[in-house]
Amino acid sequence: MGIRPSNTCELIFEDVEVPETARVGKEGEGFRIAMKTLDSARPFVASVSVGLAASALEIAAKYAKERRQFGQPIASFQMVQSMIADMAMRVETARLMVQKACWMRDQGMEFSKEAAMSKCFASDTAMEVCTNGVQVMGGYGYMKDYPMEKKMRDAKIMQIYEGTNQIQRMVIANKILY
Repeated sequence: MGIRPSNTCELIFEDVEVPETARVGKEGEGFRIAMKTLDSARPFVASVSVGLAASALEIAAKYAKERRQFGQPIASFQMVQSMIADMAMRVETARLMVQKACWMRDQGMEFSKEAAMSKCFASDTAMEVCTNGVQVMGGYGYMKDYPMEKKMRDAKIMQIYEGTNQIQRMVIANKILY
């Protein structure tokens, strides 16, 4: 459905032997290393989500200023203004969460919770902003002739990969509670 340029495929290895010198980490540490890798990947997914949401907001705002209904641009309607304002607030909040997670990583601080929070919030934001962008654009937002429908498809995968947002919520809760 989304991120079509990504060449995602299945790899199958049979009868492969990896020498001990090529091993990453020590024996038995694979899961811990994989989880640390996810911690670093999650702010990346979050940053892609922020860019996606910001782009969708820009497209929706431009459309709202150009599209006229009842003799005036739809940007003059309070409901459209409210949607645009909410989209902008979510994008900025997501951006700040990503920056904090990245800053904490750069400082060598524990950032698993912030990585999960930024990924979850930013990808949910991307989905919400794209959905609202489709609403602002009406039928045009749903058509393949306009970029909003592609952004909406791309936003959905952000909620799924590098750990679903349900998993992110479990990570966040575990970091807070235990």
